[in-house]
Amino acid sequence: MKNRISEVLAKYAGRCDYLEVHIEDTEESRVGFTGSRLSELGRRVDFGGNVRALYKGGWGFASFNSLDRIDEFAGHAVDQARLVGHGTSQLASVEPLVADVALDVINDPRDVSLADKVAMMRAYNEQVLAFHDEIITSSLLYFDRYRRFWFGSSEGAMVYQERVDIGGRVTPVASRGEGSQSYSASFGGSDDFNVARGNEARVDKACRVALGKLDAPKVKAGEYAVVVDPMLGGVFIHEAFGHLSEGDNVYENKNLRDVMVLGRRFGKPFLNVHDTGLDKGCRGYLVYDDEGVPTEKTDLIREGKLVGRLHSRETAGKMGERPTGSARLIDYRHPPVPRMRNTVIESGDSTFDEMIADIDLGIYAISASGGQTNGEMFTFTAADAYMIRNGKLAEQVRDVMLTGNVFTTLDSIDAIGNDLACHDGGGGCGKAGQFPLPVTHGSPHVRIQNVVIGGE
Repeated sequence: MKNRISEVLAKYAGRCDYLEVHIEDTEESRVGFTGSRLSELGRRVDFGGNVRALYKGGWGFASFNSLDRIDEFAGHAVDQARLVGHGTSQLASVEPLVADVALDVINDPRDVSLADKVAMMRAYNEQVLAFHDEIITSSLLYFDRYRRFWFGSSEGAMVYQERVDIGGRVTPVASRGEGSQSYSASFGGSDDFNVARGNEARVDKACRVALGKLDAPKVKAGEYAVVVDPMLGGVFIHEAFGHLSEGDNVYENKNLRDVMVLGRRFGKPFLNVHDTGLDKGCRGYLVYDDEGVPTEKTDLIREGKLVGRLHSRETAGKMGERPTGSARLIDYRHPPVPRMRNTVIESGDSTFDEMIADIDLGIYAISASGGQTNGEMFTFTAADAYMIRNGKLAEQVRDVMLTGNVFTTLDSIDAIGNDLACHDGGGGCGKAGQFPLPVTHGSPHVRIQNVVIGGE
């Protein structure tokens, strides 16, 4: 494969400023249940690649499924670039790497039979459906992917990588009369099939929460002090802030460039945020990104001030900054763009009890069942929530929707817990038509003042 890539690069590199070839080979298993029915079962293989050419600032891109046509599509990519390129090519300089990254796993999901994976998920499903009469149905999904990647560039890079991605979720649905409620237990990882095993206690909790929400009253709308759990804190920092830190989003949006100025203060001195590809075992773990650049830990906010962002080689070159190993593609059908890996609010020094102790009336918001962002504005719906009354957790409530401006919200964080936890689920991140990209997010418990809550 490397020889074939080298042949293409040698043949076409002279017609453009930069040329790269990406080839991948994927094996995937999937198991799904809907209610008592086995709704999805199978294995698939996928093979393909792409060629990306840069000429006078213009990109050409072509993907293919057969190596027999790689020369044809390389020519297409170069021709496209030459048609649209009328400026200056700007790629941040990197050392061209020659490296092989073999798979390094604890328990390989390929060593587990499809029948055993079905049996595991069937047992979870039976646990859900037998839990209570008011749990009327369920939705479950398991998947694993083993992928081999080859990347070569006209600058001399040649990188081979193997990766595994594992994920899943178990969602009980409780119903009474015309109302229904759900809650999910999810799991994921990149080096150990055992993340999918032994989740019975979490499945029981999901059932209890879904049932409890049937009786829970709707929260009263208003402005509250809110403590978010590590999972919702991670979702918030990923969705509301992380995407604003991606280099292409900043470069292509003048209004955002005027806001996301390095050195600008966004929070109190104890607020620190980073994005990293170095956390082995997480779904966002990488050794090299899809431009052959080493991954790293990238500080985004340090002591409350914006200090960095996530770059591909192109966005780093255009903005006069350095690449961060953040160029990622979901598969060979797409070009790499700046994406997150594991986006984290770092630990503080408060305990959970200290956070809620001086809240007379507030909300404890747990996980996320949905949400959206629009520039600086966000809306998230908590998957579960409880009132805080006189410094203590009180009754369960539902339909808790958090709304606000991300920068105002960051500045309103007045306490950060000492209990950082990172979460890997069965979903992923979406951007530029590429979904679901494996990512991780993390946070401790975080207290935010003056949050607008939609409700009854």
